[in-house]
Amino acid sequence: MQIERFVFNSFSTNCYVVYSDGEAVIVDPGADAQAVLDFLAQHHLRPVAIINTHGHCDHILGNAWLKAKTGAPLCIHEADAPYLDDPNLHLGPQVRMDVPPVQADRLLRDGDEIQVGSKHLQVIHTPGHTPGGISLYGEGILLSGDTLFRSSVGRWDFPGSDEQALRQSLKRLTELSPETKVYPGHGFSTTLARELLENPFLNSL
Repeated sequence: MQIERFVFNSFSTNCYVVYSDGEAVIVDPGADAQAVLDFLAQHHLRPVAIINTHGHCDHILGNAWLKAKTGAPLCIHEADAPYLDDPNLHLGPQVRMDVPPVQADRLLRDGDEIQVGSKHLQVIHTPGHTPGGISLYGEGILLSGDTLFRSSVGRWDFPGSDEQALRQSLKRLTELSPETKVYPGHGFSTTLARELLENPFLNSL
């Protein structure tokens, strides 16, 4: 499984293309992402899903555009599905982001698998930043959304956030192999081993 990172919008949101055997999933399209389409075409990849790690505006801004361009089904955890068309939840108006409403094609739950070529990503429900936040785990990699960052964690002061739920989610992630490479929703990649040593939020669990 291979990963390509793109950075979009004023919040420097990471969008990832995860691909294997000619198939790809697009995670957190934070813009109308022509660069993503160009990458898919260049590498002859067929997009099989668009996945949101959670429903905040900076991670879903390009959903409608990318879905129209690719025809790929949109996937989000069932608890965050209401964020897709509710500005009071996705917070777009507060940061001047005009998010086109769109409906999910697949509602995810903990333990679900998303096939990418001969590989798969496992859905880990990691609430706290939002009720339906997820991380995606597969083959030594973790796409952690806004749950876990390099040296930090997601905020818990938004509508629907829950500090205790976030702590439980982080604790669950620490049970993965320390060699796991972490690709967060913002900022640079890291490893779980590094975060266990240096991230003060994990040290305090």
